[in-house]
Amino acid sequence: MKRHHFIALLALVGLASCMIPPVVAAQETNEARCYELRIYHAAEGKLEALNTRFREHTTGLFTRHGMTNVVYWTPIENPERLLIYLLSYPNLAAREASWKAFQADPDWIAARNASEVSGALVDRVENRFLTATDFSQELKVDRTGVPHTFEMRT
Repeated sequence: MKRHHFIALLALVGLASCMIPPVVAAQETNEARCYELRIYHAAEGKLEALNTRFREHTTGLFTRHGMTNVVYWTPIENPERLLIYLLSYPNLAAREASWKAFQADPDWIAARNASEVSGALVDRVENRFLTATDFSQELKVDRTGVPHTFEMRT
């Protein structure tokens, strides 16, 4: 991984921890709320199709299978064609069960297959499992349609 990618990923993890509601400091058990940071590297020319699939299918299917859609981002400058998002689950075991059910869902399989008729939308996926710190702040975003810019600082 290139150094600037690693620094950006660390900044995203830091930003994600600022967006999660305060919780009791997590113990290293399966009972701690689990957050998953996922970074999709879209195939050349496929980022808009990937965003459309998420907008029209994936986020609803995630909800159906017990996943909480926390936030989705694309970098303002995005030559790497990234889609970055954060999901949350009651715990790591719930995450595993949700993904297993999601991946077997006939609606997901149909949406994926239909969107990939002319080729895969994603070249590579990265993910990290996170837990909130005791000093995390809740993100409050005005959803009136006014775009927001998030800044990552390291």
